[in-house]
Amino acid sequence: MSTLRPAAGLFRDVMQRIAFGLIIALSLAMTGYSIACAFKLAPWLELPVGFGDQIFMQAGMYIQVGVSALLLLLCFFLPTNARVMALELSHRNFHTSMKDVASAYAASHRADRAGVFQMKGEYDSIRERIAFLRDHPDLGDLEPSVLELAAQMSHVSHELAETYSDNKVTRARDFLIARQQEITLFNERLEKAKAAALEIRQWNEQIEMDEAIAKAQLDRLKEELGDLLPELQKAADAHFIPEAETAEVALEGEDVEMALEAENVTVLPRAAE
Repeated sequence: MSTLRPAAGLFRDVMQRIAFGLIIALSLAMTGYSIACAFKLAPWLELPVGFGDQIFMQAGMYIQVGVSALLLLLCFFLPTNARVMALELSHRNFHTSMKDVASAYAASHRADRAGVFQMKGEYDSIRERIAFLRDHPDLGDLEPSVLELAAQMSHVSHELAETYSDNKVTRARDFLIARQQEITLFNERLEKAKAAALEIRQWNEQIEMDEAIAKAQLDRLKEELGDLLPELQKAADAHFIPEAETAEVALEGEDVEMALEAENVTVLPRAAE
């Protein structure tokens, strides 16, 4: 589509110029011929025209005069058309020139951001930029006025190019990339910490649950022993023999054995109690 627009514009310009020339030529020819016919130097156009039952034999002369007058009137509109065409052409030229200036300024600004230009003075700086644009492979065919305008614009935006130089922009991007990496690493560590905290919480809950179960079992055991111990205590009290009586019975037994031995009585071993 972009390649068809210039071709269509060129075709339109050619056809407008051809129509412009034809209108002027026909106007001059028809006017001159009608003047010659008026002075009887040339014959009038013979074209009988019928309108109903009536026939106009001199209709050719009137048609010839009318066409000549119409062509002559059209010539008065040609200057207006010429001014419109000139305005369109100047607009296209201005648009093309501004496009060239913009492309030249963009190339100069990129070079300025890369640190190509080192001159600080206004005159030296502009001259250096013009020389750069003239040697540029894509801008060498531009007009000197376009290159000068682009160089002046580039010199005015020198501070902007220095502020946003390629070196500073690269450092800023590296800094942002490092911060992004740090954030990514921090998020990974945070996820691991969350997983560890969740594991510890679940572990703690499991231990507390086990402790509660063990405590419940211990309380139940204490209750069972509390019911059983009184009965065992009563049974132990019922079968309890004091130590003094046991000692007296033991002494009595020893005295009997000693008496029997004195009388030479053999004491048979007692059966196991």
